Amino acid sequence: MKYRELKDLIEEGENIQCEFKLKFSTPEKIAREMIAFANTKGGYIIFGVDDDKNVVGVESEKEVAELVKETAEKYCEPPIEYSIEFIEYNAKELVIVAIPESHIKPHRLQDYLDDIDLNKAVVTIRVNDKSVQASKEMIRLLRAQNGKKALVKYTIGQNEKLVFEFLKHNERISVKELSKLVNISERRASRTLVKMVRANLLMIHTKDNGEEYFTAAV
Repeated sequence: MKYRELKDLIEEGENIQCEFKLKFSTPEKIAREMIAFANTKGGYIIFGVDDDKNVVGVESEKEVAELVKETAEKYCEPPIEYSIEFIEYNAKELVIVAIPESHIKPHRLQDYLDDIDLNKAVVTIRVNDKSVQASKEMIRLLRAQNGKKALVKYTIGQNEKLVFEFLKHNERISVKELSKLVNISERRASRTLVKMVRANLLMIHTKDNGEEYFTAAV
């Protein structure tokens, strides 16, 4: 990364693809950030900068690099790919960790299970300038995207028609609302909405608190 690119990142502040860390806190917290970037659009974690863009620097670039390596390999499942750079900025040493968008989503906090438990897995995604827990619906979509399982042929049933009718009078619909609307379980409502997203009939949106809602596809 060039000095000017780093300067632009710092001046722009934290966003969907950039996170500042004053120092390396704990492997679990940093793993959540790395997982969120890998599960979303990729991005940068810059160590040595606080949330207010104040450049403080790190005490030991080598120590941060070793902790990042351990975190990516041992605390993330599957392990996270990344690259790392040390750059001097305003006489302060910064560590920049670049995480590309993953092709083997979803990543989760290491739980030593053979498969993802939708009720327990810590799967994070990036929303604006925060890393938040992904909903069951988002985890299902990440799985489908990973397998490139696009729904080319999708039959519109009664439940789907009721979703469209609901959206004629409302901007959005949630899993709970669909469950009550058609008197089905939330699990079945979730699968219906996820399939509609995969068929490009709906769009999924995530709030800063991790809550999900669906709107008609544009």
